[in-house]
Amino acid sequence: MVGTWALANMEIDIFLIITGVIAVAMGSVIGYLARQSIAKKQVGSIEGKLEKMMEEAKHKSKEMLLQAQDKALRVLEEAKQEQKTREQQLSRMEDRVERQEKMMDQKSQDLDKQYAELADKANKVKEIKERLVEMEAQKAMELEKVAKLSREEAKEELLKQVEKEHEVTLLERIGKLERKGKEELEKKARDVLTFAMQRYAASQAAEITTSTVALPSDDLKGRIIGKEGRNIKTLEKLTGVEVIVDDTPGAIVISAFDPIRRQIAKLALEKLMADGRIQPARIEDAVEKAKEAVAEKILEAGNAAVYDTGVAGLDPKLIRILGRLSLRTSYGQNVLLHSLEVAHLASAIAAEIGADATLAKKAGLLHDIGKAVTHEVQGSHVEIGKMILQKFNMSEDVIKVMQSHHEEYPYESLEAVIVQVADQISGARPGARKDTLEAYLKRLEELEKIANSFEGIDKSYAIQAGREIRVFVHPDKISDLEARKLARQIADRIQQDLQYPGEIKVTVIRELRTIEYAK
Repeated sequence: MVGTWALANMEIDIFLIITGVIAVAMGSVIGYLARQSIAKKQVGSIEGKLEKMMEEAKHKSKEMLLQAQDKALRVLEEAKQEQKTREQQLSRMEDRVERQEKMMDQKSQDLDKQYAELADKANKVKEIKERLVEMEAQKAMELEKVAKLSREEAKEELLKQVEKEHEVTLLERIGKLERKGKEELEKKARDVLTFAMQRYAASQAAEITTSTVALPSDDLKGRIIGKEGRNIKTLEKLTGVEVIVDDTPGAIVISAFDPIRRQIAKLALEKLMADGRIQPARIEDAVEKAKEAVAEKILEAGNAAVYDTGVAGLDPKLIRILGRLSLRTSYGQNVLLHSLEVAHLASAIAAEIGADATLAKKAGLLHDIGKAVTHEVQGSHVEIGKMILQKFNMSEDVIKVMQSHHEEYPYESLEAVIVQVADQISGARPGARKDTLEAYLKRLEELEKIANSFEGIDKSYAIQAGREIRVFVHPDKISDLEARKLARQIADRIQQDLQYPGEIKVTVIRELRTIEYAK
Protein backbone atom coordinates (compact mmCIF):
# COMPACT_ATOMS: atom_id res chain seq x y z
CA MET A 1 0.00 0.00 0.00
CA VAL A 2 2.77 2.24 0.95
CA GLY A 3 4.65 1.33 -2.19
CA THR A 4 1.73 2.05 -4.38
CA TRP A 5 1.24 5.39 -2.76
CA ALA A 6 4.91 6.22 -3.26
CA LEU A 7 4.76 5.20 -6.89
CA ALA A 8 1.71 7.28 -7.43
CA ASN A 9 3.43 10.31 -5.87
CA MET A 10 6.48 9.75 -8.10
CA GLU A 11 4.34 9.70 -11.21
CA ILE A 12 2.61 12.84 -10.10
CA ASP A 13 5.96 14.50 -9.61
CA ILE A 14 7.17 13.38 -13.01
CA PHE A 15 3.97 14.66 -14.55
CA LEU A 16 4.36 17.95 -12.81
CA ILE A 17 7.97 18.22 -13.94
CA ILE A 18 7.07 17.38 -17.53
CA THR A 19 4.18 19.79 -17.39
CA GLY A 20 6.51 22.51 -16.02
CA VAL A 21 9.09 21.88 -18.70
CA ILE A 22 6.44 22.04 -21.40
CA ALA A 23 5.07 25.25 -19.88
CA VAL A 24 8.53 26.83 -19.80
CA ALA A 25 9.20 25.79 -23.37
CA MET A 26 5.89 27.14 -24.54
CA GLY A 27 6.52 30.39 -22.61
CA SER A 28 9.90 30.79 -24.25
CA VAL A 29 8.45 30.20 -27.68
CA ILE A 30 5.63 32.63 -27.01
CA GLY A 31 8.17 35.24 -25.62
CA TYR A 32 10.41 34.83 -28.62
CA LEU A 33 7.53 35.28 -31.00
CA ALA A 34 6.33 38.32 -29.05
CA ARG A 35 9.81 39.80 -29.08
CA GLN A 36 10.16 39.26 -32.80
CA SER A 37 6.83 40.96 -33.34
CA ILE A 38 7.84 43.94 -31.22
CA ALA A 39 11.23 44.18 -32.98
CA LYS A 40 9.57 44.13 -36.36
CA LYS A 41 7.29 46.91 -35.29
CA GLN A 42 10.31 48.94 -34.00
CA VAL A 43 12.26 48.32 -37.23
CA GLY A 44 9.28 49.46 -39.21
CA SER A 45 9.16 52.62 -37.15
CA ILE A 46 12.91 53.48 -37.74
CA GLU A 47 12.67 52.75 -41.42
CA GLY A 48 9.70 55.04 -41.57
CA LYS A 49 11.60 57.76 -39.90
CA LEU A 50 14.53 57.26 -42.24
CA GLU A 51 12.27 57.32 -45.25
CA LYS A 52 10.64 60.47 -43.97
CA MET A 53 14.04 62.12 -43.45
CA MET A 54 15.12 61.15 -46.94
CA GLU A 55 12.00 62.75 -48.34
CA GLU A 56 12.61 65.91 -46.40
CA ALA A 57 16.30 66.01 -47.52
CA LYS A 58 15.27 65.62 -51.15
CA HIS A 59 12.76 68.40 -50.75
CA LYS A 60 15.30 70.71 -49.15
CA SER A 61 17.95 69.96 -51.78
CA LYS A 62 15.45 70.79 -54.50
CA GLU A 63 14.67 74.07 -52.77
CA MET A 64 18.40 74.89 -52.36
CA LEU A 65 19.05 74.00 -55.97
CA LEU A 66 16.23 76.28 -57.06
CA GLN A 67 17.58 79.07 -54.86
CA ALA A 68 21.12 78.59 -56.23
CA GLN A 69 19.81 78.70 -59.76
CA ASP A 70 17.89 81.89 -58.99
CA LYS A 71 20.99 83.44 -57.40
CA ALA A 72 23.18 82.41 -60.35
CA LEU A 73 20.67 83.94 -62.73
CA ARG A 74 20.68 87.19 -60.74
CA VAL A 75 24.53 87.28 -60.64
CA LEU A 76 24.64 86.59 -64.36
CA GLU A 77 22.15 89.38 -65.02
CA GLU A 78 24.15 91.78 -62.83
CA ALA A 79 27.39 90.82 -64.60
CA LYS A 80 25.79 91.39 -67.98
CA GLN A 81 24.47 94.75 -66.79
CA GLU A 82 27.89 95.78 -65.38
CA GLN A 83 29.61 94.70 -68.60
CA LYS A 84 27.13 96.73 -70.60
CA THR A 85 27.77 99.77 -68.35
CA ARG A 86 31.51 99.42 -68.73
CA GLU A 87 31.21 99.04 -72.47
CA GLN A 88 29.21 102.27 -72.55
CA GLN A 89 31.87 104.02 -70.35
CA LEU A 90 34.68 102.76 -72.57
CA SER A 91 32.81 103.98 -75.60
CA ARG A 92 32.39 107.43 -74.07
CA MET A 93 36.08 107.48 -73.06
CA GLU A 94 37.13 106.50 -76.55
CA ASP A 95 35.01 109.30 -77.95
CA ARG A 96 36.55 111.76 -75.50
CA VAL A 97 40.11 110.64 -76.28
CA GLU A 98 39.38 110.91 -79.96
CA ARG A 99 38.08 114.46 -79.53
CA GLN A 100 41.15 115.37 -77.41
CA GLU A 101 43.49 113.95 -80.01
CA LYS A 102 41.78 116.05 -82.65
CA MET A 103 42.10 119.13 -80.40
CA MET A 104 45.80 118.36 -79.74
CA ASP A 105 46.43 117.97 -83.43
CA GLN A 106 44.75 121.31 -84.06
CA LYS A 107 46.72 122.98 -81.25
CA SER A 108 49.95 121.48 -82.54
CA GLN A 109 49.22 122.88 -85.95
CA ASP A 110 48.43 126.27 -84.43
CA LEU A 111 51.65 126.18 -82.37
CA ASP A 112 53.72 125.28 -85.40
CA LYS A 113 52.14 128.17 -87.22
CA GLN A 114 52.79 130.56 -84.32
CA TYR A 115 56.37 129.30 -83.97
CA ALA A 116 56.97 129.95 -87.64
CA GLU A 117 55.49 133.45 -87.29
CA LEU A 118 57.63 134.15 -84.19
CA ALA A 119 60.76 132.88 -85.91
CA ASP A 120 60.02 135.17 -88.82
CA LYS A 121 59.46 138.11 -86.46
CA ALA A 122 62.67 137.26 -84.55
CA ASN A 123 64.63 137.30 -87.79
CA LYS A 124 63.12 140.64 -88.68
CA VAL A 125 63.97 142.05 -85.19
CA LYS A 126 67.51 140.70 -85.52
CA GLU A 127 67.87 142.38 -88.89
CA ILE A 128 66.54 145.65 -87.42
CA LYS A 129 69.02 145.40 -84.50
CA GLU A 130 71.89 144.77 -86.88
CA ARG A 131 70.87 147.77 -88.95
CA LEU A 132 70.61 149.88 -85.78
CA VAL A 133 74.07 148.75 -84.64
CA GLU A 134 75.48 149.60 -88.04
CA MET A 135 73.72 152.98 -87.98
CA GLU A 136 75.02 153.68 -84.44
CA ALA A 137 78.52 152.68 -85.46
CA GLN A 138 78.33 154.96 -88.52
CA LYS A 139 76.91 157.74 -86.40
CA ALA A 140 79.65 157.28 -83.81
CA MET A 141 82.30 157.34 -86.51
CA GLU A 142 80.80 160.52 -87.96
CA LEU A 143 80.71 162.11 -84.50
CA GLU A 144 84.32 161.09 -83.86
CA LYS A 145 85.34 162.65 -87.16
CA VAL A 146 83.45 165.86 -86.37
CA ALA A 147 84.60 166.06 -82.73
CA LYS A 148 88.08 164.70 -83.48
CA LEU A 149 87.71 162.46 -80.37
CA SER A 150 87.35 158.71 -79.98
CA ARG A 151 84.40 157.17 -78.15
CA GLU A 152 86.42 156.50 -74.99
CA GLU A 153 87.97 159.95 -75.07
CA ALA A 154 84.56 161.57 -75.47
CA LYS A 155 83.21 159.46 -72.60
CA GLU A 156 86.14 160.42 -70.39
CA GLU A 157 85.74 164.08 -71.33
CA LEU A 158 82.03 163.95 -70.55
CA LEU A 159 82.61 162.31 -67.18
CA LYS A 160 85.24 164.91 -66.30
CA GLN A 161 82.87 167.69 -67.28
CA VAL A 162 80.07 166.20 -65.19
CA GLU A 163 82.39 165.68 -62.23
CA LYS A 164 83.62 169.24 -62.52
CA GLU A 165 80.17 170.78 -62.78
CA HIS A 166 78.55 168.65 -60.10
CA GLU A 167 81.52 167.97 -57.84
CA VAL A 168 79.86 169.33 -54.72
CA THR A 169 76.67 167.36 -55.33
CA LEU A 170 78.60 164.17 -56.01
CA LEU A 171 80.71 164.61 -52.91
CA GLU A 172 77.65 165.18 -50.79
CA ARG A 173 75.86 162.12 -52.16
CA ILE A 174 78.93 159.92 -51.93
CA GLY A 175 79.54 161.08 -48.38
CA LYS A 176 75.92 160.49 -47.45
CA LEU A 177 75.90 156.97 -48.90
CA GLU A 178 79.22 156.11 -47.29
CA ARG A 179 78.12 157.43 -43.91
CA LYS A 180 74.78 155.63 -44.04
CA GLY A 181 76.23 152.32 -45.20
CA LYS A 182 79.17 152.54 -42.85
CA GLU A 183 76.97 153.36 -39.88
CA GLU A 184 74.64 150.43 -40.53
CA LEU A 185 77.45 147.95 -41.16
CA GLU A 186 79.48 149.17 -38.18
CA LYS A 187 76.44 148.94 -35.90
CA LYS A 188 75.67 145.38 -36.98
CA ALA A 189 79.31 144.29 -36.80
CA ARG A 190 79.76 146.04 -33.46
CA ASP A 191 76.72 144.28 -32.02
CA VAL A 192 77.87 140.86 -33.20
CA LEU A 193 81.48 141.27 -32.09
CA THR A 194 80.55 142.85 -28.76
CA PHE A 195 78.17 140.01 -28.01
CA ALA A 196 80.79 137.43 -28.96
CA MET A 197 83.57 139.06 -26.92
CA GLN A 198 81.23 139.58 -23.98
CA ARG A 199 80.43 135.88 -23.91
CA TYR A 200 84.13 135.03 -23.94
CA ALA A 201 85.83 137.37 -21.49
CA ALA A 202 89.20 135.58 -21.29
CA SER A 203 92.33 136.82 -19.57
CA GLN A 204 94.17 139.44 -21.60
CA ALA A 205 97.61 138.59 -20.23
CA ALA A 206 99.88 136.90 -22.78
CA GLU A 207 101.99 133.99 -21.59
CA ILE A 208 105.58 134.00 -22.81
CA THR A 209 107.67 130.85 -22.90
CA THR A 210 111.14 131.79 -21.74
CA SER A 211 114.44 130.04 -22.29
CA THR A 212 116.14 131.66 -19.31
CA VAL A 213 116.76 129.69 -16.10
CA ALA A 214 117.29 131.70 -12.94
CA LEU A 215 120.14 130.58 -10.70
CA PRO A 216 120.10 131.03 -6.93
CA SER A 217 123.85 131.54 -7.05
CA ASP A 218 126.47 132.09 -9.73
CA ASP A 219 128.52 129.32 -8.11
CA LEU A 220 126.18 126.81 -9.70
CA LYS A 221 127.44 127.74 -13.19
CA GLY A 222 130.64 125.83 -12.65
CA ARG A 223 128.81 122.80 -11.30
CA ILE A 224 126.42 122.86 -14.25
CA ILE A 225 129.40 122.94 -16.65
CA GLY A 226 131.15 120.16 -14.73
CA LYS A 227 134.65 118.86 -15.01
CA GLU A 228 135.86 119.35 -18.58
CA GLY A 229 132.28 120.26 -19.50
CA ARG A 230 130.93 116.76 -18.91
CA ASN A 231 127.71 117.87 -17.20
CA ILE A 232 126.71 120.48 -19.74
CA LYS A 233 127.59 118.20 -22.67
CA THR A 234 125.49 115.39 -21.16
CA LEU A 235 122.55 117.73 -20.67
CA GLU A 236 122.82 119.09 -24.23
CA LYS A 237 123.12 115.59 -25.68
CA LEU A 238 120.11 114.23 -23.78
CA THR A 239 117.81 117.19 -24.40
CA GLY A 240 118.97 118.39 -27.83
CA VAL A 241 119.39 122.00 -26.70
CA GLU A 242 122.27 124.41 -26.36
CA VAL A 243 123.00 125.64 -22.84
CA ILE A 244 124.66 129.06 -22.89
CA VAL A 245 126.54 129.93 -19.73
CA ASP A 246 127.89 133.48 -19.98
CA ASP A 247 128.57 136.41 -17.71
CA THR A 248 124.89 137.20 -17.20
CA PRO A 249 124.47 137.30 -13.41
CA GLY A 250 122.02 134.84 -11.86
CA ALA A 251 120.89 133.20 -15.09
CA ILE A 252 121.79 130.83 -17.87
CA VAL A 253 120.16 130.66 -21.33
CA ILE A 254 118.72 127.56 -22.99
CA SER A 255 118.67 127.86 -26.79
CA ALA A 256 116.54 125.51 -28.91
CA PHE A 257 113.99 125.92 -31.65
CA ASP A 258 111.84 123.14 -30.24
CA PRO A 259 109.92 124.55 -27.24
CA ILE A 260 109.35 121.06 -25.81
CA ARG A 261 113.07 120.31 -25.71
CA ARG A 262 113.67 123.69 -24.16
CA GLN A 263 111.05 123.02 -21.48
CA ILE A 264 112.50 119.58 -20.71
CA ALA A 265 115.98 121.08 -20.28
CA LYS A 266 114.61 123.83 -18.06
CA LEU A 267 112.73 121.41 -15.77
CA ALA A 268 115.74 119.09 -15.58
CA LEU A 269 118.06 121.97 -14.62
CA GLU A 270 115.63 123.23 -11.98
CA LYS A 271 115.38 119.73 -10.50
CA LEU A 272 119.16 119.30 -10.51
CA MET A 273 119.68 122.68 -8.83
CA ALA A 274 117.09 121.84 -6.18
CA ASP A 275 118.77 118.48 -5.51
CA GLY A 276 122.27 119.95 -5.50
CA ARG A 277 123.91 116.85 -6.96
CA ILE A 278 124.84 117.54 -10.58
CA GLN A 279 126.56 114.67 -12.37
CA PRO A 280 125.94 112.70 -15.61
CA ALA A 281 123.98 109.90 -13.91
CA ARG A 282 121.78 112.37 -12.03
CA ILE A 283 121.34 114.40 -15.20
CA GLU A 284 120.02 111.34 -17.08
CA ASP A 285 117.54 110.64 -14.29
CA ALA A 286 116.45 114.29 -14.14
CA VAL A 287 115.97 114.45 -17.91
CA GLU A 288 113.81 111.29 -17.94
CA LYS A 289 111.62 112.64 -15.16
CA ALA A 290 111.39 116.00 -16.92
CA LYS A 291 110.27 114.27 -20.13
CA GLU A 292 107.55 112.43 -18.23
CA ALA A 293 106.45 115.66 -16.54
CA VAL A 294 106.34 117.57 -19.84
CA ALA A 295 104.43 114.76 -21.57
CA GLU A 296 101.92 114.72 -18.73
CA LYS A 297 101.61 118.50 -18.85
CA ILE A 298 101.06 118.43 -22.62
CA LEU A 299 98.32 115.80 -22.32
CA GLU A 300 96.65 117.72 -19.48
CA ALA A 301 96.74 120.92 -21.53
CA GLY A 302 95.19 119.17 -24.54
CA ASN A 303 92.45 117.53 -22.47
CA ALA A 304 91.73 120.82 -20.71
CA ALA A 305 91.40 122.62 -24.05
CA VAL A 306 89.01 119.96 -25.39
CA TYR A 307 86.97 120.02 -22.18
CA ASP A 308 86.85 123.83 -22.13
CA THR A 309 85.52 124.06 -25.68
CA GLY A 310 83.28 121.00 -25.51
CA VAL A 311 84.74 119.52 -28.72
CA ALA A 312 84.24 115.76 -28.66
CA GLY A 313 85.40 112.86 -30.79
CA LEU A 314 89.08 113.85 -31.21
CA ASP A 315 91.76 111.16 -31.44
CA PRO A 316 93.93 110.97 -28.26
CA LYS A 317 97.06 111.48 -30.36
CA LEU A 318 95.54 114.59 -31.91
CA ILE A 319 94.71 115.87 -28.41
CA ARG A 320 98.35 115.34 -27.43
CA ILE A 321 99.51 117.33 -30.49
CA LEU A 322 97.04 120.06 -29.52
CA GLY A 323 98.50 120.14 -26.01
CA ARG A 324 101.98 120.81 -27.48
CA LEU A 325 100.69 124.26 -28.49
CA SER A 326 100.74 125.21 -24.80
CA LEU A 327 104.55 125.38 -25.09
CA ARG A 328 104.48 127.38 -28.33
CA THR A 329 104.16 131.17 -28.68
CA SER A 330 103.53 133.43 -31.67
CA TYR A 331 104.63 137.04 -31.24
CA GLY A 332 104.54 136.46 -27.48
CA GLN A 333 101.00 135.01 -27.50
CA ASN A 334 100.49 131.44 -26.27
CA VAL A 335 99.22 129.50 -29.27
CA LEU A 336 96.94 127.15 -27.28
CA LEU A 337 95.29 130.06 -25.45
CA HIS A 338 94.96 131.82 -28.81
CA SER A 339 93.28 128.70 -30.26
CA LEU A 340 90.84 128.60 -27.33
CA GLU A 341 90.00 132.26 -27.87
CA VAL A 342 89.41 131.68 -31.59
CA ALA A 343 87.19 128.65 -30.87
CA HIS A 344 84.97 130.52 -28.40
CA LEU A 345 84.78 133.69 -30.49
CA ALA A 346 83.99 131.78 -33.69
CA SER A 347 81.28 129.78 -31.93
CA ALA A 348 79.67 132.93 -30.50
CA ILE A 349 79.76 134.80 -33.83
CA ALA A 350 78.40 131.78 -35.74
CA ALA A 351 75.54 131.36 -33.27
CA GLU A 352 74.72 135.07 -33.54
CA ILE A 353 74.46 135.12 -37.35
CA GLY A 354 72.91 131.67 -37.83
CA ALA A 355 75.95 129.67 -38.99
CA ASP A 356 77.14 126.24 -37.77
CA ALA A 357 78.52 127.04 -34.30
CA THR A 358 79.84 123.51 -33.68
CA LEU A 359 81.80 123.44 -36.94
CA ALA A 360 83.20 126.94 -36.33
CA LYS A 361 84.29 126.02 -32.79
CA LYS A 362 86.06 122.81 -33.84
CA ALA A 363 87.83 124.49 -36.78
CA GLY A 364 88.79 127.45 -34.56
CA LEU A 365 90.33 125.14 -31.97
CA LEU A 366 92.36 123.24 -34.60
CA HIS A 367 93.20 126.12 -36.99
CA ASP A 368 96.83 126.44 -35.71
CA ILE A 369 97.45 122.73 -35.04
CA GLY A 370 100.26 122.79 -37.61
CA LYS A 371 102.34 125.13 -35.42
CA ALA A 372 102.93 122.25 -33.00
CA VAL A 373 105.34 120.58 -35.46
CA THR A 374 106.51 123.38 -37.78
CA HIS A 375 110.05 122.87 -36.49
CA GLU A 376 109.90 119.18 -37.51
CA VAL A 377 108.06 119.31 -40.86
CA GLN A 378 108.70 121.63 -43.78
CA GLY A 379 105.91 123.87 -45.02
CA SER A 380 103.54 126.51 -43.68
CA HIS A 381 101.57 125.72 -40.56
CA VAL A 382 98.37 125.71 -42.65
CA GLU A 383 99.65 122.95 -44.95
CA ILE A 384 101.05 121.00 -42.00
CA GLY A 385 97.76 121.38 -40.15
CA LYS A 386 95.86 120.03 -43.17
CA MET A 387 98.11 116.95 -43.28
CA ILE A 388 97.67 116.34 -39.53
CA LEU A 389 93.88 116.59 -39.71
CA GLN A 390 93.74 114.36 -42.79
CA LYS A 391 95.93 111.78 -41.02
CA PHE A 392 93.48 111.62 -38.11
CA ASN A 393 90.44 111.38 -40.45
CA MET A 394 89.03 114.79 -39.61
CA SER A 395 86.00 115.76 -41.71
CA GLU A 396 86.52 117.73 -44.91
CA ASP A 397 84.23 120.50 -43.61
CA VAL A 398 86.59 121.23 -40.71
CA ILE A 399 89.65 121.17 -42.99
CA LYS A 400 88.03 123.52 -45.51
CA VAL A 401 87.16 125.98 -42.73
CA MET A 402 90.59 125.99 -41.03
CA GLN A 403 92.66 126.22 -44.23
CA SER A 404 91.32 129.69 -45.10
CA HIS A 405 92.20 131.57 -41.89
CA HIS A 406 95.30 133.15 -43.54
CA GLU A 407 93.61 133.52 -46.96
CA GLU A 408 95.95 130.92 -48.50
CA TYR A 409 92.82 129.15 -49.76
CA PRO A 410 89.53 130.71 -50.94
CA TYR A 411 86.61 130.80 -48.54
CA GLU A 412 84.30 127.84 -49.18
CA SER A 413 81.75 128.52 -46.43
CA LEU A 414 80.51 131.18 -44.05
CA GLU A 415 82.22 129.37 -41.16
CA ALA A 416 85.61 129.85 -42.88
CA VAL A 417 85.12 133.64 -42.85
CA ILE A 418 84.00 133.50 -39.20
CA VAL A 419 87.14 131.60 -38.12
CA GLN A 420 89.35 134.09 -39.96
CA VAL A 421 87.58 137.01 -38.24
CA ALA A 422 87.92 135.33 -34.83
CA ASP A 423 91.62 134.70 -35.51
CA GLN A 424 92.16 138.38 -36.30
CA ILE A 425 90.24 139.49 -33.20
CA SER A 426 92.32 137.25 -30.94
CA GLY A 427 95.62 138.29 -32.54
CA ALA A 428 94.90 142.01 -32.90
CA ARG A 429 93.39 142.78 -29.50
CA PRO A 430 95.51 145.06 -27.28
CA GLY A 431 98.20 143.21 -25.39
CA ALA A 432 97.80 139.97 -27.30
CA ARG A 433 101.03 140.01 -29.30
CA LYS A 434 104.36 141.69 -29.40
CA ASP A 435 106.54 142.44 -32.37
CA THR A 436 110.22 143.06 -32.84
CA LEU A 437 111.47 146.60 -33.46
CA GLU A 438 112.82 145.62 -36.90
CA ALA A 439 109.51 144.14 -38.06
CA TYR A 440 107.64 147.13 -36.66
CA LEU A 441 109.81 149.64 -38.51
CA LYS A 442 109.68 147.59 -41.69
CA ARG A 443 105.89 147.56 -41.64
CA LEU A 444 105.75 151.33 -41.17
CA GLU A 445 108.21 151.85 -44.05
CA GLU A 446 106.16 149.61 -46.35
CA LEU A 447 102.99 151.54 -45.54
CA GLU A 448 104.60 154.89 -46.28
CA LYS A 449 106.24 153.51 -49.43
CA ILE A 450 102.88 152.37 -50.82
CA ALA A 451 101.28 155.73 -50.07
CA ASN A 452 104.12 157.72 -51.65
CA SER A 453 103.97 155.66 -54.85
CA PHE A 454 100.86 157.55 -56.06
CA GLU A 455 101.00 160.87 -57.92
CA GLY A 456 100.08 164.12 -56.20
CA ILE A 457 101.33 162.99 -52.76
CA ASP A 458 103.14 165.60 -50.66
CA LYS A 459 104.06 163.41 -47.68
CA SER A 460 102.68 160.50 -45.65
CA TYR A 461 102.95 159.30 -42.06
CA ALA A 462 102.23 155.84 -40.61
CA ILE A 463 100.85 156.28 -37.08
CA GLN A 464 99.01 154.27 -34.41
CA ALA A 465 101.57 151.44 -34.57
CA GLY A 466 100.92 151.02 -38.27
CA ARG A 467 97.13 150.88 -37.94
CA GLU A 468 96.62 154.22 -39.69
CA ILE A 469 98.32 155.98 -42.59
CA ARG A 470 97.81 159.73 -43.09
CA VAL A 471 98.50 161.06 -46.56
CA PHE A 472 98.89 164.76 -47.39
CA VAL A 473 98.30 165.70 -51.06
CA HIS A 474 99.02 168.77 -53.14
CA PRO A 475 95.73 170.72 -53.25
CA ASP A 476 96.47 172.15 -56.69
CA LYS A 477 96.94 168.64 -58.18
CA ILE A 478 94.26 166.61 -56.34
CA SER A 479 90.62 167.72 -56.05
CA ASP A 480 88.26 166.67 -53.25
CA LEU A 481 86.67 164.00 -55.42
CA GLU A 482 90.06 162.70 -56.52
CA ALA A 483 91.15 162.61 -52.87
CA ARG A 484 88.33 160.17 -52.15
CA LYS A 485 89.37 158.02 -55.09
CA LEU A 486 92.99 158.16 -53.94
CA ALA A 487 92.09 156.91 -50.44
CA ARG A 488 90.30 153.91 -51.94
CA GLN A 489 93.21 153.16 -54.28
CA ILE A 490 95.75 153.27 -51.44
CA ALA A 491 93.58 150.98 -49.29
CA ASP A 492 93.26 148.51 -52.18
CA ARG A 493 97.02 148.51 -52.73
CA ILE A 494 97.67 147.87 -49.01
CA GLN A 495 95.24 144.94 -49.02
CA GLN A 496 96.94 143.50 -52.08
CA ASP A 497 100.60 143.91 -51.08
CA LEU A 498 100.73 143.66 -47.27
CA GLN A 499 99.79 141.11 -44.63
CA TYR A 500 98.60 142.50 -41.30
CA PRO A 501 96.15 141.70 -38.48
CA GLY A 502 93.01 143.79 -38.10
CA GLU A 503 92.53 146.81 -40.37
CA ILE A 504 94.51 149.88 -41.44
CA LYS A 505 92.81 153.27 -41.68
CA VAL A 506 93.75 155.40 -44.70
CA THR A 507 93.24 159.16 -44.25
CA VAL A 508 93.87 161.48 -47.21
CA ILE A 509 94.19 165.15 -46.22
CA ARG A 510 93.78 167.96 -48.75
CA GLU A 511 94.34 171.42 -47.31
CA LEU A 512 94.44 174.69 -49.26
CA ARG A 513 95.88 177.74 -47.51
CA THR A 514 95.83 181.18 -49.07
CA ILE A 515 98.02 183.87 -47.50
CA GLU A 516 97.99 187.59 -48.34
CA TYR A 517 99.69 190.55 -46.67
CA ALA A 518 98.22 194.01 -46.22
CA LYS A 519 100.86 196.69 -46.54
